[in-house]
Amino acid sequence: MSWLWAIVVGLVLGVIARAIIPGKQQIPLWLTVVFGILGSVLGNWAATGLGVNDTGGIDWIRHLLQLIGAVIVVGVGDQVWGAIRGRRSKQTS
Repeated sequence: MSWLWAIVVGLVLGVIARAIIPGKQQIPLWLTVVFGILGSVLGNWAATGLGVNDTGGIDWIRHLLQLIGAVIVVGVGDQVWGAIRGRRSKQTS
């Protein structure tokens, strides 16, 4: 069940991150989900380091850190994806 939850959270955070980042992203939806999951893990790691990963009630700080992680990972991943796809299309020409 935790893997299913990670995919759902990754999808939601990835889509929100895509909406926050200005411009059109070149990554496909499946890669957005993967990057969203990685960003969520990064945010959880940061929350654990700050000692705010498990508080009473809703963990707003942890969720905010997960979203920030997703924005960073989706933004960087989009740039890398664009560079790889751009180079690949230039080599085939």
